Amino acid sequence: MNGLHELPLVIFTVLAQSVVGAFLLFALVLFTTEDKHYRAYVHKAMFVLLALLGIGFIASITHLGSPLRAFNALNRVGESMLSNEIATGALFFALAGIYWLFAILDKLPKAFGRFLLVCASAMGLIFMYMMNKVYHISTVPTWHTSFTTWGFYLTIILAGFTLGYGLLHSERPDAKVVSWVPTLVSITTLLAAIVIIYQGFALSTVVTSAQKATALVPDFATLSALRFVLLGLAITCLFYVLHKPASWMSKLCAVLLVFAAEMIGRTLFYGLHMTVGMAAGA
Repeated sequence: MNGLHELPLVIFTVLAQSVVGAFLLFALVLFTTEDKHYRAYVHKAMFVLLALLGIGFIASITHLGSPLRAFNALNRVGESMLSNEIATGALFFALAGIYWLFAILDKLPKAFGRFLLVCASAMGLIFMYMMNKVYHISTVPTWHTSFTTWGFYLTIILAGFTLGYGLLHSERPDAKVVSWVPTLVSITTLLAAIVIIYQGFALSTVVTSAQKATALVPDFATLSALRFVLLGLAITCLFYVLHKPASWMSKLCAVLLVFAAEMIGRTLFYGLHMTVGMAAGA
């Protein structure tokens, strides 16, 4: 499957988007519940998000070849989207980590905690915006489209909210504040399917003197179909959890199925890389 050579970036982008989506759901719960026991659980579960984000950053560093190159990439913050992505990602990680640490130690005044939570959530959204902008390269026609934006942002909901739901629903199966997540994921999956169908037609129009976009991913239709089969199974698991709240296996399966589906979709995305013309300053 074309695109597997960028597996570290596949892991990084999917995990980062999943963590930001889950963190936003966590923030919503923390803003709407005063149950001390549940809030304590949410803060403990937040460590899972930080661990996954850490794994994502490690994967991105392996792509760079050396940890030192990550620091070099920060030299052009404000000028380079890649530098902006790394900087905002690091800030989100730091803010979320600081919030989690103080919350776990029970050293967080309520007002300051809410402020820090808002700052971390906002930085997460900025991080996602910068990540999307990195791939809007004028010389890569298969990436420089609205399909890239749709794909990245939909993963935040699909994988992020599924991950968050699985973690949040484990402690409070009756939590009304997240009971709408399966429905939202279902609607988002339908929207993602529409985007993929349109993208499939659009790819046939991207042709250069050297190659065709469709030739880059000859298995685009088959793998996309597999992706949505996995998403359909994940949604089934999510709705099953509503009726059988104690089924931790269903929650785990839902998360793993969505992760697998989005990894397939992201691999196809990287497989579509092609260039036309010459970048400015090259």
